[in-house]
Amino acid sequence: MELENLVRESGEWLRGTGRESDIVISSRVRLARNVASYPFVTRLTPQERNELEKLLREVIDQLPDQLQLTYVDVDQLDELDRQLLVERQLISRELAEAEGPRGVAFEPQEQLSLMILEEDHLRIQVVHSGLELQAAWEQIEQVHRLLEERLTFAFHEQFGYLTACPTNVGTGMRVSVMMHLPALVLTRQMDHLFRSLQKINLAVRGLYGEGSQPVGDFFQISNQVTLGRSEQDLLRQVGDVVPTILEYERKAREYLLKEGYENVLDQVNRAYSILKACRTISSEETLQLLSRVRMGVNMGLIQDVPLEVLNRLIVYTQPAHLQKLHGEQLDSAQRNIHRARYLRQLLSDGEETASE
Repeated sequence: MELENLVRESGEWLRGTGRESDIVISSRVRLARNVASYPFVTRLTPQERNELEKLLREVIDQLPDQLQLTYVDVDQLDELDRQLLVERQLISRELAEAEGPRGVAFEPQEQLSLMILEEDHLRIQVVHSGLELQAAWEQIEQVHRLLEERLTFAFHEQFGYLTACPTNVGTGMRVSVMMHLPALVLTRQMDHLFRSLQKINLAVRGLYGEGSQPVGDFFQISNQVTLGRSEQDLLRQVGDVVPTILEYERKAREYLLKEGYENVLDQVNRAYSILKACRTISSEETLQLLSRVRMGVNMGLIQDVPLEVLNRLIVYTQPAHLQKLHGEQLDSAQRNIHRARYLRQLLSDGEETASE
């Protein structure tokens, strides 16, 4: 598969559809599984790793054609292509940086992906746009059932599914929502939210999940404990807290409009103006400014800039995507110039209608 095709179309989760998509970027459900007859990944011999990668690849090839899965041999990719898959959230940084046989299978809409030989033998992931946790669960449950017909997963009658990391033992399930919370950041309420979520065993991470720091006011909220909890328990645990966070964010936006209108209008206008006129810009600054513009769109301060365009820019202004769009590798300074050019191109037709 030519990975250049990925930069020609956006994945489903970038389209800004689904419930509460003004704040909830995406909903994700992930299952960690290991094949019963093989050791965990860190204990595999080179021969066993080769055998297992071949086995899992063959099983994926046997799945129904309607899934339209394409398998990519990650071990054969260069660094840029591996980073492209990370930015697209089709693989983790751990899989990209590992060595030896490993791969990923995904379908054209990029809702479903299966990572082979990351921390566990198999990690199944489904991502939907907006607040759609139940739909993501129903899709992943169907795929898991198909896989269990062909594989015997490591399972303990008392503990459940066995995984390389003890915190995943049980259901082996991670439920997460990616949320855009700029008003809570501006009103300095995020620390309180972090502490409240930690008390109910929920984790807060950055745009790229575990190990990443929040950038651009984008946060992933997910469960931490899987042992002793059913799949529906975990879906409820995350799903039940989202409406409260949505309410807090919307109230914070109302407060900013009422009590700090001139200030928030200035931040939004400045961010939009910089993105439309800059000649060089880093990925970090881009995310921060896109966050302000996205907030401005959702607060009615900017018109005619679709959320899909802003969601696309969050990903497409990252280093690997920029280089793929340009067709060659670029150093940091060159990327900053091409990033600015790309932003000007995509935002040039947007019209700012906020007035003082």
